[in-house]
Amino acid sequence: MNILLINPKTPDTYWSFKHALRFIAKKALNPPLGLITVASMLPEDWQKKLVDLNVAGLHDRDLHWADYVFISAMSVQQDSVREIIERCKKNHKKMVAGGPLFTGEPENFTDIDHLVLNEAEITFPQFLSDLGHNRAKKIYCTEKHPALDSSPVPDYSLIDHSKYAQLSIQYSRGCPFNCEFCEITALLGRKVRTKSTGQILMELENIYRTGYRGNVFFVDDNFIGNKKKLKSELLPAIISWNTSQGMPFDFTTEASINLSDDPELMDMMTRAGFVKVFVGIESPDEGSLEECNKKLNRQRDLIHCVNKIQSTGMEVMAGFIVGFDNDSPGIFQRQIDFIQQSGIITAMVGLLIAPNNTRLYKRLSNEGRITKYSSGDNTGYSINFIPKMDKEVLLRGYQTIVSNIYSSKAYYERVIRFLKDYQPRIKSRTAITYDKILALLRSIIILGIIKRNQLYYWRLFFWSLIYRPKLFPLAITYSIYGYHFKKVFRNLS
Repeated sequence: MNILLINPKTPDTYWSFKHALRFIAKKALNPPLGLITVASMLPEDWQKKLVDLNVAGLHDRDLHWADYVFISAMSVQQDSVREIIERCKKNHKKMVAGGPLFTGEPENFTDIDHLVLNEAEITFPQFLSDLGHNRAKKIYCTEKHPALDSSPVPDYSLIDHSKYAQLSIQYSRGCPFNCEFCEITALLGRKVRTKSTGQILMELENIYRTGYRGNVFFVDDNFIGNKKKLKSELLPAIISWNTSQGMPFDFTTEASINLSDDPELMDMMTRAGFVKVFVGIESPDEGSLEECNKKLNRQRDLIHCVNKIQSTGMEVMAGFIVGFDNDSPGIFQRQIDFIQQSGIITAMVGLLIAPNNTRLYKRLSNEGRITKYSSGDNTGYSINFIPKMDKEVLLRGYQTIVSNIYSSKAYYERVIRFLKDYQPRIKSRTAITYDKILALLRSIIILGIIKRNQLYYWRLFFWSLIYRPKLFPLAITYSIYGYHFKKVFRNLS
């Protein structure tokens, strides 16, 4: 068979980095890891083609070629999914769909011929078997969670890595915690399951063979869910492999705040090449943390925890939320103060939303407060429930936070505060590349000449050249990130 795999378009949000990618001539941040993993599960004699709508267009010739169209999507991609479905129906193509969007609300996608839900290692082989016997069902689902030793190496040959800012890899699924607003435990369970060290090294080797060099994102929702296995098996192996290859990769991941409690783990991560970690801080308010069951963050000096992680050479990116029932109008200034005092450059503040599978959704539904399905985008000035705080006050307060922390003055202050103390463990790649030259020239023209508030750009430009010259490329990168964040919120407002 001819199988066309389609990754829907992602809207312009924090996570798209759309406006920043233009500076380095990249089309998208990450490739569709789920689709290229599923592609490796197809029979070897089937023909495969991937169309990522974030880097290329979908042509009728692609649809005419295909026997089946496979779609995988997150909730935030649902508008693009609808367009793909209409294109497929117009061309009389059968569709197979899976991923978080379809697993969360299968009843909203009756036009899809086959819904292969939950984790593909269980449901996808069942579908393929039935398809081979001409008895494929409408829906395949399971409440079980597979061991990840059955997960295949993703087929990186289907992507053009030059179109992406970074590549991605997955080590574990599941999270031991149970935050009320998070759908991870609903989708993937609380038991942390991991791939073997051999599997991860094989995936890194496959990425290396493509010729790609740069950042690799471990997409795990909590990379440190199994600390013992990390420290005894995976990290020593990555340290050895990455060092022996001349450090071709550095890494980014997501982790819980208790990473700051383990100096040995932080040391091993930085030696392996980890340079950034995303942490869900959510709120400086103890009552709001208790409300959402974010127990791990309670009764901590969260700023001290951030400083401990960053002192090891890993930058902390962080997520924040407003709109909890416990939030009062004073939360907006408290969030601003916390972000500025912590020096977190990439502070991703969002409105609370209730994803369909979460305990939050069930609670609010029982209280009669759900108004619609979640869009998956918590930065779009839209929520799917009736908040306790007056909605207009909440939306204005949210806008106050983002307009403040991403004002030129506040943002560049955080960048300089971070760079003053930042001591990376991994030497930056000093080779002059086309991408780096292009990014520098475009930043000078767009941020230093065309846009307003050029003064802040030039202050950082010369400050980093004089006081932290080795971090000059990083300073330019942060300038570009700031441009993206401001652009996102200007477009949304």
